[in-house]
Order: sequence, then C-alpha cells, then structure tokens
Amino acid sequence: MNDLPTDFDAVHKVASFPSIKPSVPERTIGKRREFRTIWISDVHLGTRGCNHELLIDFLDHTDSETMYLVGDIIDGWRLKKKVYWPPEHNDIVWRILKRAKRGTRIVYIPGNHDEMVRPFSGMNLGGVEIMRAAFHDTADGRRLMVLHGDEFDTIMLAHRWLAFVGDALYHVMMKLNNWVAGARKRLGLPYWSISKAAKHKVKNAVEFISKYEEVVARAAAERGVDGVVCGHIHTAEFRTFDHDGKQIEYWNDGDWVEGCNALVEHFDGTMEILHWPDEIARREAEQPAAAPSVPEAA
Repeated sequence: MNDLPTDFDAVHKVASFPSIKPSVPERTIGKRREFRTIWISDVHLGTRGCNHELLIDFLDHTDSETMYLVGDIIDGWRLKKKVYWPPEHNDIVWRILKRAKRGTRIVYIPGNHDEMVRPFSGMNLGGVEIMRAAFHDTADGRRLMVLHGDEFDTIMLAHRWLAFVGDALYHVMMKLNNWVAGARKRLGLPYWSISKAAKHKVKNAVEFISKYEEVVARAAAERGVDGVVCGHIHTAEFRTFDHDGKQIEYWNDGDWVEGCNALVEHFDGTMEILHWPDEIARREAEQPAAAPSVPEAA
C-alpha cells in the first residue's frame, strides 16, 4: 500500500490525455452508428500486435450509452520487458476518455495483462469506473455477468510460469502476423489473421476454447444470471449452454490483436458480434463511386 500514491498519480496522468491533441485526429464522418452498449477487450496497448488502426476506425464510427473495457486493454506484461507506446496508443486512450467526458458510461474491468489496475477497483478515474466484475441488464431484461475471464483459465491459475512462456511465444506469432498483414495491405488485400486461422486449425486449441466456454457458462449459471460476457482467449463467440433446464448465454467479445471484434447491444436488447474488417469492407462497398473526371476542352 505504501507505493499506492505513486501508482495513483500515474493513473491520473493517463486520465489527463483528453487535453492533448491526438496524432490521428478524430474524424467527422456524419452520423455514427449508435448502440446501447459496446464491449471490447484484449486491445493490448503497449505491444506491436495491437491493431490500433482498426480500433481507431471503430471508435470514430461508433457510439454508445455504455462501454465496457473487458480487460487486457494495456499489456503490462510486455511493458515491463520493453517500453513500446506509439502515439496511436495514446490516441485510443484519448478517444475512450473523451467518450467519458461526453457522457458515455465507461466501465473498466482489468484482466491478467493489466492486473496492475486491479488495486484501483471501486474507484472512478477520469470518468472511468474500475471494477473487478460487473453485472449488465439488457434492454429486454436479461442479466449478464461481465468479467475478463482469466479467473477460469486453468493454466493461469495452476501454472502461471507457463502462461508467461506462452505469452512470449504468442508475441513471436504476432510479429509474423504483422508482417503478413502489412504485405496484404500493400497488395490491396483485406485484413486476415494468420494466428487466428492457425488457432482454429489446432485441435488442442479448439478443445481448450470449448472447455473454457463451458466452465465460464457454468459459473454464470451458478450465480443465477442469464449469461456472461468475457474476453481473454481472443476468440469472439456466441453459444448457449443448458444448465438444469435453463439456457445460459456465453458471449466473448474477441480482441483487437487477431480478430478485431466488438460485441454490441442494440437498443432493443439484441446483441451482435462485429468483425470490424468486414464492417469496413461493407462500408466502403456502399460508398458511391466517384464520378469520372471530364477533361477540359482545349
């Protein structure tokens, strides 16, 4: 507790970002897509794997009454090893804090990579509510438990050292992923994640994800809620599980490293997982083609 004031001052410095102009200006694009609630997680600011370009585009094109930051927003594990913080990562923080100033309720639920924020649970810093977990009531009356999800990761709980080894290997994969993404962009091809594709092909990874989803859904049922929203495993998904005759909803809002997904709630309570590269492609396809230029008369 003795070094809490130092940490507290550091967090307040982050909360001062709205007074600093972003390096990527917030775009005025007409009417934003409005939602009742937005959930995002696993942004991993402070790493090269963070897909800041797509996330900035998402934040500039959407708005909501409430936004949940469901953990691993900042990657403290990597920042302890090597400081990497480009201006675009400040821009993301700036946009989130500006939402809070505009009246959006921002709830930050720290995960395992940003566990250094957990001691501030119960505080409101810069308009951001920090909570260990939360409960969300949808517009149509469902009650959802919201938490990062590392609490149910057996590797994290029993073999923390193995989680750090896996994290190092994961970032090697992210470097390859960035190289492939950059090459595809230069060729005019849409975003595609090699790590995400590989994960879905590996049997053990698929089995781990499936078991994880079952465990998290069971925990939600035991707490008497209708469903759960989590992150952690970088796999956006919606499933239902039967628990003693009651259907429990499992929602994972994905990540902004591989999948670039967000979970949203519409104003009637309907929920949807957005894959933002697809949303960009759809938006660009709907834009009217530019009229051909007419050469001036000689």
